[in-house]
Amino acid sequence: MTVIADGPATPAATARSLDVGPDVYQPQEDSYLLIEAMAAVAPAEGMTVADLCTGSGVIALAAASAGAYSVSAFDRSPAAVECARLNALEAGVDIDVFEGAWTHAISTGPYDVVVCNPPYVPEPPQTYPVATPGPAWAVNAGRDGRQVLDPLCAAAPALLRRHGTLLIVQSELADISRTVNTLTANGLRSSVVAQKRVPFGPVLLSRVAWLEETGLLPVGKRVETLAVIAAVKP
Repeated sequence: MTVIADGPATPAATARSLDVGPDVYQPQEDSYLLIEAMAAVAPAEGMTVADLCTGSGVIALAAASAGAYSVSAFDRSPAAVECARLNALEAGVDIDVFEGAWTHAISTGPYDVVVCNPPYVPEPPQTYPVATPGPAWAVNAGRDGRQVLDPLCAAAPALLRRHGTLLIVQSELADISRTVNTLTANGLRSSVVAQKRVPFGPVLLSRVAWLEETGLLPVGKRVETLAVIAAVKP
């Protein structure tokens, strides 16, 4: 199943009243697309769920609100961990929020459903400084945008129970096909289950010149495709 949508997203109900500070990734189009895909492809009700790179906790909150058996959320940012815990408390849902790398989920799993909105924006070298709006750690992912995506694809089988599903959201700028192919090569049934074309936000607009100079972006292009990839463990 592939869902293709254009235009502005409708924020999930769980995101409308979130308390998100300046040092935490603000829920955006990719967050909402992943929440919608989770509801359609891997419903959380009764499932053990892990939310990697949780940020504000918006996706973990959606899973908990949908009736997940348990939800574990992971982020290496102390500010994000505090934010996600506060939002879970205010929403009245039970989420275990862990401070540390997403790889910690390997030792606490496996899970029925794993969701991840990782950093995936190609990052210019320090010799080409750009002013990144918001927390840089939440978006920067190396020159090709795959600093998190590649190790996540490698670890996917260890994160999932049998018949479990991994859902990853990313931009076309970080090579969607490579994610699908790598997950498939690792023994998972993988495909794109949702797509959405959106105008560039402040982060990409801040580095357009570098992206065009390096050939990562066609000159003049200012719209990107976001995709959710699902990978199921047989």
